[in-house]
This record gives sequence, structure tokens and C-alpha cells, in this order.
Amino acid sequence: MTPDILCIGSVLWDIIGRSPAVMRVGSDVPGRITRLPGGVAMNIAMTLRRFGLVPGLITAIGRDAEGEELVAACARMGMVTDHIYRSEDLPTDRYMAVEGANGLVAAIADAHSLEAAGDKILRPLSDGRLGSAPAPWAGPIALDGNLTEALLSEIAASPLFALSDLRVAPASPGKAERLRPLMAHPRATLYVNLEEAGLLCAAEFATAPAAAEGLLARGAHRVLVTDGGRPCAEGTQGAGVISDRPPEVLVTRITGAGDTFMAAHIVAEQRGASREQALAAALRAAAIYVSGEIGS
Repeated sequence: MTPDILCIGSVLWDIIGRSPAVMRVGSDVPGRITRLPGGVAMNIAMTLRRFGLVPGLITAIGRDAEGEELVAACARMGMVTDHIYRSEDLPTDRYMAVEGANGLVAAIADAHSLEAAGDKILRPLSDGRLGSAPAPWAGPIALDGNLTEALLSEIAASPLFALSDLRVAPASPGKAERLRPLMAHPRATLYVNLEEAGLLCAAEFATAPAAAEGLLARGAHRVLVTDGGRPCAEGTQGAGVISDRPPEVLVTRITGAGDTFMAAHIVAEQRGASREQALAAALRAAAIYVSGEIGS
């Protein structure tokens, strides 16, 4: 099966502890602990699948028991898993987070295997399975910042991505600066939050529209900047900045909200939505996601 879109980056097990209580350092409270397929690329792929697109996964997953289970879960959800790099000597990556009524309390990402695999994960884009240098993949790609800065720099300059519609998201604020090589890519759209925008620009911004203006001024082709429940902005070179406010909802989960926003925005544009319509659709999808019941 040929994918509608490629999701390049982290596919791992999410281990999430959630509680309806407000939590601080040292809190010991009742709640729910779940293990679900996750990672930035995977979260985006799952949302794309819910909207009817068929995503192809470009990632590294171990051949350990957890890896076999993860690949099987991806296949059951209707994703193309044929092009995943399967490593004999690298364990399957994991992410662990604790969330309370006051949001994310702490998280640890153990995504070292993806980084260690390096450019091996990109082989299907060069060996003819999905593309090659003379005939590169010309469809959309969702790319996440869990890749190393060296590999992201290689992607930014590679002819294998010259025709792609690149949609790029950092995995976390701590990895936002890895995206700098892609800022000036003429076919890249960056999806960042207010903190990540500040890190990319080495500046502080009070609002998402101001951050979008700042990113465009530093050469970004196109950006979307979120700011929690406050107004979000989309900026495009030559077309200026637009803004919209998320619906007000009761927040019960955080992990994966940004990935849902990004996927919903991609789908809306694939369906021909205008800039304003696509931004509104993405905000609605993210609001529905964060208002999901505890343990769902």
C-alpha cells in the first residue's frame, strides 16, 4: 500500500500516569496508568488515520518483544509499517510522563535508539521504495525533532526532500533548536509552541502572533505557534500572520495535544481548507483531544 503521508520520527511506547488531582513534586495520588503507542510521529499518524489518511511510518523500532508488539499495533491501526528500520541491537524506545489537573508534572523520553539509528531510517526514500534522488517523494511528510540535529541538517539540504511538503514539529522545548536548519527550507512548515518559538529566535515573545512574526523575520517559510488556551497564530512569508483562539474546555490530558493539532491542520489543508478554516479546525481537534476523559 502506498502511504498518503510519511511520518518520520519517534514511534515508541507511551507510559502515562494521569490523575484528576493537582500534583506537585513528591505527590503520591490515585490515578490511571496507561501504555499506548506514542511518540510524536506516531501521535500524528494516529490522528491522520482517524481522519481517513493512510500514514507510512519512517522510524526505528527494536526487534525485542516490545518492538514486535508495537509494530503489530501500528499495523492493526491501518498504518504502513513496511518501511520501518528494525534493529537487532537497539531496544524499542519509551516515553514516561506524569500528568495532573495542573498539567504535565514531569516526563522522561528514552528515544536513544531512534537517534542511534541515524540516517538508516531514511533508506526507503533513496532506494526506490518510496523515492530516490532523481525522483524524490513529492507528497506530505510529518517530521519530528527527535531526530539528531545532524540528520535534520542533512534532510534540510537533501535532494530526497526537495519536492516534499514538510511539516515539522519539535519533540519538546529542549529539542526545539534542532529545527534551525529547517527554518529557511522553502517547503517547510514549523509547528511550535510559544516557548519553542522563543528558543528558535533566541528571544522572548508575549503572544503567539508576535512569535510568528519573529520567526518569519528570521527567515522561516511558514509557522504555526500555539500558546495553550491563549490565541494561536499562523504566519506565511508574503501573506502575513492570522490568529484564532482555542475553544474553552476542561483540560484532562496534555501529552499528544500538539501532535493532534498538527495532524488536524494537515488534514484540513489536504481537504482544501483556507488558512483560517485550517487553523480553526486544528484548534477544535486539539480542544476535543485535551478534554478527553481520564484513562481514555
